[in-house]
Amino acid sequence: MSSPVSQESTRRRLTRQQAETVARLTDAAVEVLNGEGFEGLTVRSVAKLAGVAPATAYTYFSSKSHLVAEVFWRRLSAGVSQPDPTASKAERVAQVLREVALVVAGEGQLGGAVTVALLGTDPDVEHLRIRIGVFIRRRLAEALEDDPENPSPLLDALEMIYAGGLVHAGMGHMTYEETSERLVAAARLLMEK
Repeated sequence: MSSPVSQESTRRRLTRQQAETVARLTDAAVEVLNGEGFEGLTVRSVAKLAGVAPATAYTYFSSKSHLVAEVFWRRLSAGVSQPDPTASKAERVAQVLREVALVVAGEGQLGGAVTVALLGTDPDVEHLRIRIGVFIRRRLAEALEDDPENPSPLLDALEMIYAGGLVHAGMGHMTYEETSERLVAAARLLMEK
């Protein structure tokens, strides 16, 4: 079963066969990350594991950072649902923050690799970084019943909290599960004011 996200790429719209190739590459990237870490990850090693020619892999991904950022984008877009409209604002914000933080929980070295990858300068990563930021902002805005184009100070503060929390977790200072609950606690403190 494919979603619209699985059929798009940073670089272009994908056919079904191309989408399957990209999915094999992103799945293989997680396997390589878990075995070799970000330092040992190469587009070539991922291509080999996925059964794809390196030249083909490079038509989809310009770098290992681009590949890891794509993995995160796909997991994020599939793993962070729209906030439950029947819940309170605080519960909706908590839902979004938990889901964002838990996207890479239990995924071995993926979280740290995502942190490194998203801080890179690759133009394709920059494109995904913007897409990721807009996606999370929209989810938080929906939770707050806020305007993502004209964000409230609360929405801005929540964005700062989640970004800092995820970098903190990506550096290995705490687990993503711990980060999730600390993000929720920080959001509740902000929302009480």
